[in-house]
Amino acid sequence: MNTEPKIPYSQRSEIGQQGEDDACEYLVSKGYKILCRNFHSRFGEIDIIASCGRYIVFDEVKARGDTKIARPAEFVEFSKQKKIEKTAQYYLMKNRTDLQPRFDVTEIYLGAGGMTEKIIHMENAWEVN
Repeated sequence: MNTEPKIPYSQRSEIGQQGEDDACEYLVSKGYKILCRNFHSRFGEIDIIASCGRYIVFDEVKARGDTKIARPAEFVEFSKQKKIEKTAQYYLMKNRTDLQPRFDVTEIYLGAGGMTEKIIHMENAWEVN
């Protein structure tokens, strides 16, 4: 099990917000339409919900400056995936669509000063069982 480094909450919040903003810009530049950000349910939260082609995409964003421990996507563990899946089911109950659900992860690599250096968008990052 990976353990995230301890960063003060206010700084984590800023890093997360910047990462999500950058991920949204990136997805829009690739033709995605952002439907919702920070969708909450009693099961959890989804960072970005977007549509692209025949898919409705539930995207988890992970922003990291230090990747010595693991890649950002490796912090989206099985338990987190299940929370996202349940939250996606709730979203789909409230927002009917004919689009095929897909679960993506967007990695945001931060450099000096917290600026985004690299973005890796992983489509279909995990399969729903």
